[in-house]
Amino acid sequence: MIYTTNAIEHFNRQLRKVTKTKSAFVSDDALLKQLYLVTMNITDKWMMPVRDWGSIRMHRMIYFGDSVKVRL
Repeated sequence: MIYTTNAIEHFNRQLRKVTKTKSAFVSDDALLKQLYLVTMNITDKWMMPVRDWGSIRMHRMIYFGDSVKVRL
């Protein structure tokens, strides 16, 4: 359902992928700008809806019953 550790590891991997391909940055500001742009690109994907969320929610209600709080 929610894989927080995997999301963080994936985010770090994407940042490393960008910085690893560059042998050197001309300045610290250039590195920060590159990381900022990559972060904006990565976080755009976070706004996408979760696939099959209705099914996941239904299964949570079956397994956990009243302990699952419904948010509207």
